[in-house]
Amino acid sequence: MKLVLFLNMGGALNLKDCELFLKNMFNDPYILGIQNKALRGFVAWCITKMRVGAMRKNYEHLGGKSPLNELTQSLCDKLREKCVQNDNFKDFYFDFVNLYVPPFAKEVLQKYELKADDEIVLFPLYPHHSKTTVSSSLEVLEREIQNLNIKSKLSKIPVFYDDEAYNEMIISHILSANEQFLKGHKKTLIFSAHSLPISHIKKGDVYESHVRAHFEDLKQRLEPFFDEIVLGYQSRLGPVKWLEPNTSDILAGLKNEALIYPIAFCIDCSESVFELELEYRKVATKDYKVITCPNDSKEFIDFILKYLQKNLT
Repeated sequence: MKLVLFLNMGGALNLKDCELFLKNMFNDPYILGIQNKALRGFVAWCITKMRVGAMRKNYEHLGGKSPLNELTQSLCDKLREKCVQNDNFKDFYFDFVNLYVPPFAKEVLQKYELKADDEIVLFPLYPHHSKTTVSSSLEVLEREIQNLNIKSKLSKIPVFYDDEAYNEMIISHILSANEQFLKGHKKTLIFSAHSLPISHIKKGDVYESHVRAHFEDLKQRLEPFFDEIVLGYQSRLGPVKWLEPNTSDILAGLKNEALIYPIAFCIDCSESVFELELEYRKVATKDYKVITCPNDSKEFIDFILKYLQKNLT
């Protein structure tokens, strides 16, 4: 068996889980950066208490939960169905692990009777590498695999922002939305990426360089279809300096109707369905449409299978 585990931060399944999400996120040394565990735990507790009320209010607009888990489960289910009909993938099985809310690594790994001749394939659902996402997720899985004394072969799938099949899918989704929403008229296209503190970049995180390279490639190929194509960053927290420009500032100065593509996300989450879809409309000067993430689409499923073939021997 080849067990493919999709890795993500996760989204709260209910309002109670909002506190758990924040607590675990800010206890992550890659997020907060405080090396002393006790001090980091105290600061994480303080931040959690300050932010949990606002997070719960946001989630109330989403029906009390993030869509991320259901969409990821649907992606796994559809991949399983497709693999049953494909001899090249008949021994593949798909599941997912969250970093900050259930399902956690231990409970997922314990569902399977993994043997030495099995293979665990870790597939981070992040197009771009960041220590705060990919590195953190991989380290947690590797540690749990060791703690459970699992002897199966371990493989890691690299980030895919520069993969041709992935970018062809993105372009197809954008052009389809352009025909439906803007009727083919040349307007504005905004790529919105999750922001990151500048301090992380100065310490060597490659996230910004990956996002920028991805944006420049897509921009060059999409320029004939839009009047302007811009990159923004969303989801800033706290008083420190973050990557700019902020997506909300771009929307506050819009002169045209626009499309927004969440370039840093593969699965819709609170950042895409609340922050982009609802919160930022309060400041936007023109109407805009948020394009859904790849989610459980046929095109994303096809890409995943091709990418697995490309990266597994």
